Order: sequence, then structure tokens, then C-alpha cells
Amino acid sequence: MFKFLFGRKAGTEPVKETQRETLERAIGEINEIMAGLTDKPKLTVDMETGGLTLDLPDQMPDEALALPAPADAEAPAADAEADADAEPDTEQQAEKPAA
Repeated sequence: MFKFLFGRKAGTEPVKETQRETLERAIGEINEIMAGLTDKPKLTVDMETGGLTLDLPDQMPDEALALPAPADAEAPAADAEADADAEPDTEQQAEKPAA
């Protein structure tokens, strides 16, 4: 349990992972993650560079629970401005004596 505190025994070297094993492990992890998603992203392979890109939706399902909707983020700011404009008018009316 405390092997990490006391170090490794002399002569024991970590097993190095080959490039093939690294790629197989990484692709396996990606496949596991994508299998659990409800909205599947589009995976594109660039044949010139060998790079992978994902076309993800603007908002993932777990982010929808944590973040406000983009339209809702603008609405409170507009309401705050409207309230700020309305407050001085009510104060001015209260200061004026009734005729």
C-alpha cells in the first residue's frame, strides 16, 4: 500500500508501453467515453497530418445542468438595465409634491 512512499525495489523497472499499445489503449478509452454519450460527436481524421478532431455540440448534456442557457444569460442583464431606469423615475415621482 505504501510502496509509492518508500520507492521501488532496486532492479525493478517499469514496463514500457509500445506505440501500438499506447494507441490501442487511447482508442479504447475514446470508444468507451463515446459509447456513454447520448449525443455522439463527429470524429474526423485528417489524412495529411494524422490528427483527430471532434465536432462537439455547443453544449454537452452535463454542461446543461451546470451552466445557464445562453439566452437566459442575456435576459437578466436587460432586466437589470430596465430596473435601473425604472427606479429613478419612481424616486422622482415620490419627491414631487402632489398638485
